Amino acid sequence: MTAAAPAGRAQTAPRIGWIFTSLVLVMLLASLDQTIVGTALPTIVGELDGLRHMAWTITAYTLALTVAMPVYGKLGDLVGRKNLFLVAIALFLLGSALAGFSQSMLQLVAFRGVQGLGGAGLMIMSQTIIADVVPARDRAKFMAPLGAVFGASAVLGPLLGGWLTDSAHWRWIFWINLPLGAVAFAVAAITLKLPARRNTERIDYAGMVLLALALTGTVLVTSWGGTDHAWTSPTILGLVAATVVLALAFVAVEQRVASPVIPLRLFRNRTFVVTTLLGFVVGAGLMGALAYLPTYLQMVYGVNATESGLLLLPMVFGLLVLSIGSGVLITRTGRYKVFPVVGTAVAAGGMALLATIDVGTPLWQLGVYLAVLGAGLGVFMQVLVLAVQNAVAPREVGVATSSNNLFRELGVTVGAAALGAVFTSRLTDRLVTLFPAGAGEQSATSLTPEIVRNLPPEVAGGVVDAYAGSLTPIFGWMVPVFLLGTVIALFLPEIPLSSTTAMSEGEAEAAQSDARPGEDGEAPSLPFQSTGADRDADPTRA
Repeated sequence: MTAAAPAGRAQTAPRIGWIFTSLVLVMLLASLDQTIVGTALPTIVGELDGLRHMAWTITAYTLALTVAMPVYGKLGDLVGRKNLFLVAIALFLLGSALAGFSQSMLQLVAFRGVQGLGGAGLMIMSQTIIADVVPARDRAKFMAPLGAVFGASAVLGPLLGGWLTDSAHWRWIFWINLPLGAVAFAVAAITLKLPARRNTERIDYAGMVLLALALTGTVLVTSWGGTDHAWTSPTILGLVAATVVLALAFVAVEQRVASPVIPLRLFRNRTFVVTTLLGFVVGAGLMGALAYLPTYLQMVYGVNATESGLLLLPMVFGLLVLSIGSGVLITRTGRYKVFPVVGTAVAAGGMALLATIDVGTPLWQLGVYLAVLGAGLGVFMQVLVLAVQNAVAPREVGVATSSNNLFRELGVTVGAAALGAVFTSRLTDRLVTLFPAGAGEQSATSLTPEIVRNLPPEVAGGVVDAYAGSLTPIFGWMVPVFLLGTVIALFLPEIPLSSTTAMSEGEAEAAQSDARPGEDGEAPSLPFQSTGADRDADPTRA
């Protein structure tokens, strides 16, 4: 048995470069599409006349992403990851093609949802396939670029979206995915070789449906509450009640099924709980505040879409440098707890600096503030998934990874929906006062940067003040959010990093279990079915 794992790793080693290239590419595509729409939003909203639905162009993608993540994670553990990975790429490309042909905001929102269903598989499969073929001790070097890609996409997305909007058409922010996705599909189909898995467990369809409905209700409440409907309206109260009932029904189902989509025993694992809470907080804080920054730059500073993306490059630089550097340090030392503690504190400082900007802030100063924020994020972006995968049994790497990502993306969804709704509401209230009665709301919903530049100076100044006054306070609200993340990170256990791959551990343990018959005719007990809580209790078992 001792020779089996090394042999598997030897077979994987020659292909790891191609495999990793494919994984990075699809992670880039999936994460970019959370932010690439940002710089194009003013143009899209003006062309399709849909300010009221502006937040949903982002929310639809992240909601679908969040709902589908645990499904991919669980099915990957049960039936294998390669075919699911290829299906996810194909679905993502279909949604991208359709979104590019949208003729209304409602169509765009719907096709963004299709994109999100595919994007969920791209993100989860990328992280879990790495766990299959790379040991945890060496994994930080690979997870660092993946984590950096996710964080950098918050900036590269607006940059690419702005360049495509200015030089071609906003529809190309979706069509650009097609050739890149096709390359990733071909590389994965040819080079990715993972052991086939025979599923003997019943799939938890009821749990999947209940989870999807509960998550949808959560996002609708945060998106509609206080804007489209009053918080005390029958619609919002009914949604809250329905969401609570659905969540309780989901928990009840998960307690009874043999193979739950989210095993509740994961919540007895301290590492999983801490990283999940931290991911939720960081996701809400980051995306909630940055989703509309490109729009702010275009409207307040008068730059075009491409320039608004370039102005965010200091954040990319700080994120990439610190992410790769922290990954190298984790590989050398085997220690990771300090990184999320320091990183969230630095990110809180970056948000505090951004909260001080106004219409007179020089662009170079804004760039410095963004670099500070990027450095804080880069320090810990790759640590959360690495810690979770190291703290659970090999058979549950997929479901643990997807569950952790689910709560991070739920944070992104709730943050973008809630803060986006507040921003849109505040902005609309300010804009309608600038235009003549009777046509004010129509004019406000059809504004583009080009239209603003051609307005009379006094009206254009009012628009600039409206955008500045609507967005800047949001950065200040995010400071205590990131500081809460610092406090949460202090409770993260430090478990020694494993030196074997999840795939080799799972194969070896399964073979040992097959050789050890169960008692009284029952199926043999597999060692890798122990919970991650056991590993937290005894760190030497890593």
